[in-house]
Amino acid sequence: MKFESVDQILNFAIGKEQEAYEFYSDLAGKMENQQMKEAFLEFAEEEKRHKAKLEAVVEGKLLLNSEERVVDLMIGDSLIEVEAKPNMSFQEALMVAIKNETNAYTMYKNLAVATDDAGLKETFLGLAQEEAKHKLRFEVEYDDYVHQEN
Repeated sequence: MKFESVDQILNFAIGKEQEAYEFYSDLAGKMENQQMKEAFLEFAEEEKRHKAKLEAVVEGKLLLNSEERVVDLMIGDSLIEVEAKPNMSFQEALMVAIKNETNAYTMYKNLAVATDDAGLKETFLGLAQEEAKHKLRFEVEYDDYVHQEN
């Protein structure tokens, strides 16, 4: 995707955060497991905060830094694609979430490459790290769950 301006990049990212918010809210509504329902609602709220941060960048009020690095367990690299659906298992919900967070991380890394604005690049790298934290949390949960089941 080619962007003509910083505003286009930011608006694209804001739209993606809104989609992620809606996705996790919807997924929470489909969960019978209360713990997963709460986890997905929490992630929905985190995506809402990401959107607010990006809107603050648009308004010139905020830039994020990207100094923190998050460990990648790489569990998501070996998972098959699973579609979100009603009554999916806890394991399937985790698989969907890991893939979504991987995609969000990649998106922000690519947006960082797409801009020449140093502050914006740093902001996108910071958001990529936040998405990496989400992925790590889901991977740890997945690893714990799979080991409990086996």
